[in-house]
Amino acid sequence: MISENKELNRAKDIVGAVMVVGGGIAGIQSALDLANSGYLVYLVEKSPGIGGTMAQLDKTFPTNDCAMCILSPKLVECGRHMNIELMTLTELVDVTGEVGNFTAHLRRKPRYVDVTKCIACGLCAEKCPKKVKNEFNAGLDMRKAAYIIYGQTVPLKYAIDGDNCIYIQKGKCRACEKYCPAGAINFNDREEMIDVHVGAIILAPGFAAFDPSGLASFAYTAIPDVVTSLEYERILSASGPFLGHLARPSDHAEPKKIAWLQCVGSRSQNACDNGYCSSVCCMYAIKQAVMSAEHSSGKLEQSIFFMDMRTHGKNFERGYEDAKAKGVRFLRARPHSFVPGPEGKGVSVRYVDESGQEIVELFDMVILSVGLTAPKDAQALAGGAGIELDKHRFAICSDFTPVAASRKGIYVCGAFDGPKDIPQSVVAASAAACCAGGDLAAARGALTRTPESVAAVDVAGEPPRVGVFICSCGSNIAGVVDVKAVTEYAATLPGVVFTANNMFTCSQDVQDKMAEVIREKGLNRIVVAACTPRTHEPLFQETMEAAGLNKYLFEMANIRNQASWVHGHEPDKATEKSKDLVRMAVAKAMLLAPLSEPKLSINPVALVIGGGVAGMIAALELARQGFPTHIVERQAELGGNARFLSHTAKGGDIAAFLAELRFKIAADPRITVHAPAEVKVAEGFVGNFKTTLSTPEGEKVIEHGAAVIATGARESRPTEYAYGKHPGVMTHLEFERALASGAEPHCVVFIQCVGSREPDRPYCSRVCCTHAVMSAIALKEKNPHCRVAILYRDMRTYGDREELYAKARKLGVIFVRYSLDNKPKVKPKGPVVEVTVRDHILDIDLVFAADVVSLAAAIEPTDNEALAKMFKIPLDSDGWLFEAHQKLRPVDFATDGVFMAGMAHYPKPVEESIAQAQAAAARAVTVLSKKEITTPGTVASIDTARCTGCGLCWEICPYGAISPDEKGMAKVNEVLCKGCGTCVGSCRSGAPNLRGFAKTEVMAQITALF
Repeated sequence: MISENKELNRAKDIVGAVMVVGGGIAGIQSALDLANSGYLVYLVEKSPGIGGTMAQLDKTFPTNDCAMCILSPKLVECGRHMNIELMTLTELVDVTGEVGNFTAHLRRKPRYVDVTKCIACGLCAEKCPKKVKNEFNAGLDMRKAAYIIYGQTVPLKYAIDGDNCIYIQKGKCRACEKYCPAGAINFNDREEMIDVHVGAIILAPGFAAFDPSGLASFAYTAIPDVVTSLEYERILSASGPFLGHLARPSDHAEPKKIAWLQCVGSRSQNACDNGYCSSVCCMYAIKQAVMSAEHSSGKLEQSIFFMDMRTHGKNFERGYEDAKAKGVRFLRARPHSFVPGPEGKGVSVRYVDESGQEIVELFDMVILSVGLTAPKDAQALAGGAGIELDKHRFAICSDFTPVAASRKGIYVCGAFDGPKDIPQSVVAASAAACCAGGDLAAARGALTRTPESVAAVDVAGEPPRVGVFICSCGSNIAGVVDVKAVTEYAATLPGVVFTANNMFTCSQDVQDKMAEVIREKGLNRIVVAACTPRTHEPLFQETMEAAGLNKYLFEMANIRNQASWVHGHEPDKATEKSKDLVRMAVAKAMLLAPLSEPKLSINPVALVIGGGVAGMIAALELARQGFPTHIVERQAELGGNARFLSHTAKGGDIAAFLAELRFKIAADPRITVHAPAEVKVAEGFVGNFKTTLSTPEGEKVIEHGAAVIATGARESRPTEYAYGKHPGVMTHLEFERALASGAEPHCVVFIQCVGSREPDRPYCSRVCCTHAVMSAIALKEKNPHCRVAILYRDMRTYGDREELYAKARKLGVIFVRYSLDNKPKVKPKGPVVEVTVRDHILDIDLVFAADVVSLAAAIEPTDNEALAKMFKIPLDSDGWLFEAHQKLRPVDFATDGVFMAGMAHYPKPVEESIAQAQAAAARAVTVLSKKEITTPGTVASIDTARCTGCGLCWEICPYGAISPDEKGMAKVNEVLCKGCGTCVGSCRSGAPNLRGFAKTEVMAQITALF
């Protein structure tokens, strides 16, 4: 993690390349971070294209983004990147060598299609007579032996499935070869072995969804309307076999009543030996239940059978409560039998409710929320890479090195070391990139290439020649909007000389065709009618630049969010609205002018605010990659909350770890510690920040190019359960200190969710359940006669922490569940504290005479408001740092050059804080490793002839981008300006204008609408 690698301190000993194995979202993120930091990347994927499981999902939650739509730009960026070499249909066989200089031995399987010739026309698949089950659609429909995985896959090149091809297996057919217009079919293609030299390796092979076929009680193979959660994702998906229409498999009728069953293949040691919690299932079941209502044409009843709802992620508890408010029924029960409904349609479910009553209920469909298991080839991959796996075949990592495998120089990310959701997978991916980059820092840039810039065509004086590209987005848009009619309408608009309708406009082949059309047709304005510019505008603009067109001669019409999604049951109105949106976009595009982008030099110095574990790790990783780093800490001592903790969930000694971190920081000449110190003023912009510190010695000014905010969180002070009224009532951290000082209680009661998951703090504090269980185990192991009880609402020991929960039960720890409306009662009685709680099973009150009552006090954010204003970064409604995108940019802010790590983002255990700190460092390196960057051209400008110098614009500018010039008139710092338009809307004189959104352009849109 933070070793110096002194034996590899010269660039000649190190290969400046990294191999990433796995083309899912984790592998893609690792590859992009490394490639954008100056390393050559070999992205190895065993299937014909990249995308992984995320490409199979319908929408993400709670962001409500189409999963494929937010993934697609990253796919295309990966496919285009000059320093990423895609190696599909390729597997890792063996690794020799050592960190800095590995040789990876790979096996490439034949594609039987020449990717340099394939034009992705699809004729091979159309003419192929052989049909096989479509794995991408979870076997719900068929594909051909000549196929692509899905419509937006990268590379968008067909492949021949040799195991099912009639010619390869029987020597007959060759229809694909006969009809291929490009002569791309190559039946002489053969398997080959390839050696690749790299300095580090990242393994991101993803996971396998648990297969419930062997569990007879669920009747998965016997009842067609019992499906897995992954199959249901494909049913809901616009690109799935039912084109996004909600239908049950037995008769394709729309279901009116659906049930979800949790913990299928997780938290089970009897049926499948998967004792861990898969972490993601509760949340995706809630997502599916809520999204199903959006897909339904009428009233839909949704029920979720569960043991504990583990909505422990950021904003997940809100999603849980929101689902309840929307009518989703949550049943704490475990159905014990499933039989076919009448005439074999639907499912009859038998279960016992919490009152002990047996109930038989008929559902149209039952969704099995299957858990995450290690990939099928995990053993072979680990054997080839020379790393160790645990009993569940997940990679072994320690809590203090959360992405480092057992072999030096090999890292893991995604779900390969255990189940993770998308944000955690992305964090781990960037963390792995950070560690690999740290190993190879001396060779950064040695093997990379810089793309040649294409000079933009001068369109000044040319009449507008607008090209309009209408996207079907599978059935996401075309399932509602008549895209053919919209395309035909667009062709009639003034200035439009080219129109096209594409299935997926963001796919790589369409992007290549778009660039070709721009050149061939002489287009000088582009309109894309598709989804949101928030995720896709940069992708289309990059295509325009590659075609030699200024990127700002572009406009998007959002006919997905603003038409097909909001008017899903009104196709005629959605189509008419889409025409309106396209007409308005074209009207604006006609007036667009080229914009320039200022270039900024980068100051390769980092500032880390916060000296806890996250801050220290971020600083050490940045320094290891060669960047001088400053740590700012309010307290005189580094360590943060970790100073009050003893061990991690896996038993790691936190005190010893902190001592090691402090020693390495003190010994590293590239790290300067400012403690105690506070940030007084922060100015500047990405690459060129200037931060003033207040210290006991006076003010200090630090100039830096990037910043990491790692200000931590704090334990709240409880206001209930007699806290402060009896010395035996204490918080978790206080009890931890009492145990460390030698306390030996005879009866301890832990009360969970004290101040969390309540109106004032409507979130789960994430770490409390595991902390309580660990403390309970320690008490029982030290004194088996000690009575220990944990009073909880839902036990949230996610991941392999579930094994601690099981261990605590075996040791005799008593677990009693309580509800929010019937909390435990705590009453001091002399030397003890009397705790009364209602046992929901026995339906009686239990009374404990406790020496200690340990309260799981809520974790709350520190006061970051002033810091947030200084760095122009947002906070969410609870006060946590607000990331740029919860799924795909979990450590970035919307403000460039500033990143987050640790508990300032949201409560998390030590190992997750470490991973996020490494991820923040990796993201910061993508900035600091560059000599210069460009900033957007969509910024404000001031018409000095209209400006009166009233000062209103610079007073209200949220980014401090406007200031008075020497004459007292407004001037704009184009680097600081974020193009929000606040100045334009507030000025009474009309002096400010926003480039790319000029008043004339906006008025043209309004005029076109009416």
